[in-house]
Amino acid sequence: MKTKLFTIAMLLAMATPAALADEGMWIPVLIEKYNIKLMQENGFKLTAEDIYSINRASMKDAVVLFGGGCTGEFISDKGLIITNHHCGYGYIQNHSTLEHDYLRNGFWAASNAEELANPGLSVTILKYMEDVTDKVLKGVTDDMDKEKRDEIINANITAINAEAVKGTHYRSAVRPFFLGNQYFLIVNESFRDVRLVGAPPSAIGKFGGDTDNWVWPRHTGDFSLFRVYADKENKPAAYSAENVPYHPAYHFPVSIAGVKEGDFTMVFGYPGRTQEYAPSYHISMLKDVIYPKMVDMRGKKISIMEQAMAKDPLVRLKYSGKSFGLANGWKKSIGEIQSLNRMNGVARKQAFEKEFMKWVAADPERVRKYGKILDEYADIYSTYTHNYLVNSYTNEVFGSAGVEPASLAGAFRRAVEMASQKDPGLDKELKRLQEYADGYFRNYDRNVSEQLFVAVMDLYGKNIDREWQTDVYKALAESCRGDFGMVAGKLFDKSIFTDENRVKALISKFDPKKVQKDIFYRMAVSASDLTASRLRGELSAADARLAELNKLYMAAQMEQGGDKVFYPDANSTLRLAYGKVMGYDSRDAVYHEHQTTLTGVMEKDNPEIYDYDVPDRLKELYEKKDFGRYGYDGDMPVCFIANNHTTGGNSGSPVLNAEGHLIGVNFDRAWEGVASDMMYNPQQSRNISIDIRYALFLIEKLGNAGYLIDEMTIVGVPQHTP
Repeated sequence: MKTKLFTIAMLLAMATPAALADEGMWIPVLIEKYNIKLMQENGFKLTAEDIYSINRASMKDAVVLFGGGCTGEFISDKGLIITNHHCGYGYIQNHSTLEHDYLRNGFWAASNAEELANPGLSVTILKYMEDVTDKVLKGVTDDMDKEKRDEIINANITAINAEAVKGTHYRSAVRPFFLGNQYFLIVNESFRDVRLVGAPPSAIGKFGGDTDNWVWPRHTGDFSLFRVYADKENKPAAYSAENVPYHPAYHFPVSIAGVKEGDFTMVFGYPGRTQEYAPSYHISMLKDVIYPKMVDMRGKKISIMEQAMAKDPLVRLKYSGKSFGLANGWKKSIGEIQSLNRMNGVARKQAFEKEFMKWVAADPERVRKYGKILDEYADIYSTYTHNYLVNSYTNEVFGSAGVEPASLAGAFRRAVEMASQKDPGLDKELKRLQEYADGYFRNYDRNVSEQLFVAVMDLYGKNIDREWQTDVYKALAESCRGDFGMVAGKLFDKSIFTDENRVKALISKFDPKKVQKDIFYRMAVSASDLTASRLRGELSAADARLAELNKLYMAAQMEQGGDKVFYPDANSTLRLAYGKVMGYDSRDAVYHEHQTTLTGVMEKDNPEIYDYDVPDRLKELYEKKDFGRYGYDGDMPVCFIANNHTTGGNSGSPVLNAEGHLIGVNFDRAWEGVASDMMYNPQQSRNISIDIRYALFLIEKLGNAGYLIDEMTIVGVPQHTP
């Protein structure tokens, strides 16, 4: 009996949504109210005003949303930004050719004139944020129906945004927090002229590849450098040769003092999405249904791409970005399944829900407000799980890394409709399609594409019930008796969308009838129509119901928590996490220390494997122990771990010490705790960062770009040899 009671108590402790000292993604404007005292007790030596201020320059002014899904930070007063190599990967790839393979060989601009423009890339800086909950909910009453409520809220948000940016070049958005129980106004400034400055070879920046991804110990130099440009008044401007380096309000001093076990750390960045307060039904759906199917599908795709890339350098250039994107999600899903199983994640959520219902039952008013929450979740997820799977799987099959020609062909649907209506905007649409096709074929190989087609079509037939398969798929499967390898070559020979010249000819003399007859266009339309007619409505209705239910459940959890301080789920807004440098127990009798070194890189060196082929120059520097002021104890620190709570979007985030100095750049999480998006595990949730000393060493010694270090504010005394 004692054992059983102890187990239940432990489950409840892990399930409780109240934040621990090292758990949480905190809103910077509320640091003074909720966090600063605990941060200072744990070693932080500055103030909340140093982190976030609208009256003077502060750390928030040095942190940027990089592109659409990463973080970067200013490290000089000349607009120099450091982020991850994998965040800059697509831009490095776009500049790479067989003659100038910056992915393989790296890239270092010797001057501002050699920095490379990146059309479409922007960085965004938070100007300020403000709690506008009362303004958003003005005029809303409890007895109001949802349609009227949404109408008032949307009108209020429109007015708030208009007032916030009036007379400025800023952009604003009102974002829900705590699943719609609170609203913040976010006012940003965006810069569109962002140029590539430097990146190490992929053998350093992506060292270990997919094998080491989501794993500790790690030996990756995962960083790249960009520069933000502005007009002569330091304002955002489109790319122009007349633009000058941007002068940020604040940039991080860069510390060469190093890290040690127990040091205070904080991560300041733009985490994407977490689901910390989701019910057990949601976690079970992902862990037991969605993830296993997607892992199987993506594993097949990755295998095809990697085998082809190993044989042909040009194919590697074309498919490295796709492969990396797939592999990142594929391996994360595997880790989440294993981590949730190890923590008994679903059981822990169920244990919390059991106690939650006891709390509800103790008060008639709570029964009225919250008594049906879990029953409603059960009802929704009974059908939502299936629909979610079919929708996700269909998109995965007919998307850009599945039946590739179908993803291209589907982009022509609007042009077909415009042609039938004799829309005068058709020429503009065709010009857009030509630009899209140029990018598509830059990353396309017919042989690889055929293999992907055969693999995903086979899996689609095996894993999706016939009732939910597309009409075009079923007809094709019947005609070839399920042997897609038998017909792949013929289909690719005939299709417009498998050949760049045929696509160019189509665009120059557009014939919608030819498009409509193409097998891959019909596949794309059939998939789109199936999801639109049979899934989209059901999913949208369920999502709307879940949004309302999630909001209510969040409010109930906070009410139950009493004085406990909650942090909101990540929603791609600026957040702060803090903790300490520390190792962890990986599994029975295996303890991982907090730091890796260049010795570990050399131990993994294998010229036969692309991801482990250490560049000769790095070997030379290691053999000579030519580490400059960045080495320690006869070696070169490479990466370190801490227990900061991070997720996707934190890639590239600054990792700061107690003085607010940059000591690392966050890039990953440890495998055992990767389920922290849904359930933080204090024993094993660790964020992985490149030690900033390794980045500085590579810039100076490998890239011969010491002028970039001269731009930085270098602080701290190098670690001495004990």
